[in-house]
Amino acid sequence: MSTIAQDDTIRMLTWNVEHGGRDKDGAVHRRHLAHDVMASYRPHLVLRQELTGAEADGRRPLWEEATRLGLVAFLAPATPESPNATGVLLDPNVFEVQAEYHHVTNGWHPICNPVVKFKGTARSVSLASVHLCSYDPPTRAREARRLLFLADQNRSVLLGGDFNSYPHRAQAETVPLPDWSRVENTGHFERRTVWRGDEQVSDVEPDRILASERVLAGGRVQPGVYAELGHHAATTLGQPQALDATASLWRADEGHRSRIDRMYATPDIAAALTSFEVVASEDVREVSDHALLVAEFSATRLRQALTRAA
Repeated sequence: MSTIAQDDTIRMLTWNVEHGGRDKDGAVHRRHLAHDVMASYRPHLVLRQELTGAEADGRRPLWEEATRLGLVAFLAPATPESPNATGVLLDPNVFEVQAEYHHVTNGWHPICNPVVKFKGTARSVSLASVHLCSYDPPTRAREARRLLFLADQNRSVLLGGDFNSYPHRAQAETVPLPDWSRVENTGHFERRTVWRGDEQVSDVEPDRILASERVLAGGRVQPGVYAELGHHAATTLGQPQALDATASLWRADEGHRSRIDRMYATPDIAAALTSFEVVASEDVREVSDHALLVAEFSATRLRQALTRAA
């Protein structure tokens, strides 16, 4: 368990650990290495995807991970079609849990959604671990719209996960969208593209739904419901490495690596962000086909924002 250090930092991780770190032969070396990697960051909050098999044996794998990190765990249900559950782990010394929700209907992977208070503040924060549908763009768009509801009525939200789709502001990215003429995996092409006119283009709709600006009457720009934290770190904090690609770290038949793993926050929380890192170290690449995301927030600024807004 990590307390808020003298550097005034709240540290958050998001990671899709491929099949929970368990190999087909039952070996769990990758799982234990994943625990070591995450523990090295002393996180206060972890949003996890592919907690595969975490419900087994009285949720023993889930509690093994929580114990290693010194956190408490919340788990959305797996489904008959996919065992790859989402989960949230958090530090009870930092966050006071108020409620726990699971969003199951009309999506592929249920969303794990505990609601907490940052201790010392009065305003609730809705946390969400997300793994959008891997095979169907319309389902991904529907799941993204579901996430908009979390921020309804001016609620504060912090979410992250594997979005299986691409950033919508291609001109601001350091990694280009896939060149589909060079991708021979036709199934992947069909799963990750949408029709625009008479051509198929990269699916950017979930990011557009969550984080696109609108121009109102009189030319006033209305920001998106959420700030996408990698983009925010790159454009506001001067951290271009926040736009590094995240997946696939393993496969070569899906085109070049892309930034499909992302974090989002309502503007009050995004304003407290101090750094954002995409980690694809040797250990991370051994564990998973997805990079690890590390976001740091100023505890002081977060506390001020959540107190002012209460």
